[in-house]
Amino acid sequence: MKDQLQKFIESIGPDSIAIIPAAHEARRSYDTEYKFRQDSDFAYLTGFPEPDAIAVIDPASKKPYTLYVRPRDPEMETWYGRRHGVEGAEKNYNADKAFSIDKFQGELAKLIDGHEKLYYRFGVDEKLDLQILAYLSGQRQRRLKTAYPPHTIMDPTILIHEMRLHKTPDEVELMQKAATISAEAHVLAMKATRPGMNEFQIESLIEAYMRENGASGVAYNSIIGGGDNATILHYVENNRPLNDGDLLLVDAGAEYEGYAADITRTFPVNGRYSKAQREVYDVVLDVQLQCIEATKTGNTVKGRQEFSIELLTEGMKKLGLLKGKTKDLIRKKEYMKYYMHGVGHYLGMDVHDAGRYFTDQTAKNSRPFAPGMVLTVEPGLYIPPNDKSAPSKYRGIGIRIEDDVLVTEDGNRNLTAAVPKDPGEIEALMAR
Repeated sequence: MKDQLQKFIESIGPDSIAIIPAAHEARRSYDTEYKFRQDSDFAYLTGFPEPDAIAVIDPASKKPYTLYVRPRDPEMETWYGRRHGVEGAEKNYNADKAFSIDKFQGELAKLIDGHEKLYYRFGVDEKLDLQILAYLSGQRQRRLKTAYPPHTIMDPTILIHEMRLHKTPDEVELMQKAATISAEAHVLAMKATRPGMNEFQIESLIEAYMRENGASGVAYNSIIGGGDNATILHYVENNRPLNDGDLLLVDAGAEYEGYAADITRTFPVNGRYSKAQREVYDVVLDVQLQCIEATKTGNTVKGRQEFSIELLTEGMKKLGLLKGKTKDLIRKKEYMKYYMHGVGHYLGMDVHDAGRYFTDQTAKNSRPFAPGMVLTVEPGLYIPPNDKSAPSKYRGIGIRIEDDVLVTEDGNRNLTAAVPKDPGEIEALMAR
């Protein structure tokens, strides 16, 4: 995280100060909390893993990086776990200075005064918002001639998210590790799946493997959709029986040291695709392979999406799901009946990662792909079970195929290629 912090310091300039808060613990119910997960921007710059901390970054200072953290507290640590404290923030996380979080409010005016720009994101931490607004309001009311509050407030995520969009070699290594763990879990699921099992058994198998192999957990709620549950894009109940003759859509990814993987495969519960299932699957797979090829410099985010729509619309016509001229079907958005999402998204510390998709506010100028970007490639077709306009043999079939692709100088690299997606390979794997 040291390189990211230094780059951020250089980006905001010597006339600025940045205040970046950590996440807080979130209540799950009554007196229990969700397992803590650090704010991605805070983690990206500092690596500090605890809640209720604040990073203050002052490029003009000889010691530009200060952390305010929870102090050591033997009683609280007995109940809730060890803390790094002030000394640990300096020793283990390279803070130039560290203080107890209790001192922050009293030092706020001294920290901010004299800087032309304040980098701070309002609307994320309500308590800190009020502290900063109270300071700014007080300075205006008093009009102290010795006080020089910032005259410009800027959202630091504009800079941080641009940095996060372009992965460093170290970040790529962590993402490959998350992808490898996830890929192995998907292969394990394919080998284990049999008729009569329940969706939750596959979920528990995958997630246990991820934890056992170094992941902190899942990067998002796993989608384990058997039969027509696969036509529900974000199905997460994962509690239905797996029936002979059904397909199983598994969308699951591990989080490893703060970085996410995101993989989807769709395979037959009994190990053999039916003729109808194979026909739909082949359409999606062909589109996915072509869209992976298109994920490279020289192409754009919007261009790739339009490419996927054109290919899938042609595929829908081939299957008899749509009829008419391709251009007319696209203009009328008829394809959205069976393909209603994007072909992919940025991936990184968040599963839908930071970064703008367009280069201006008009959303007309699409962002070109650049080396270091990691994106998913995930076309799909989802045919509702009650869709009387679709051929009966296809009703209730949902198929998505998803990989994580790194854009490189000379093309791309599929981080999740270790999971079979060729239908023959999948059937051979499941037969073993």
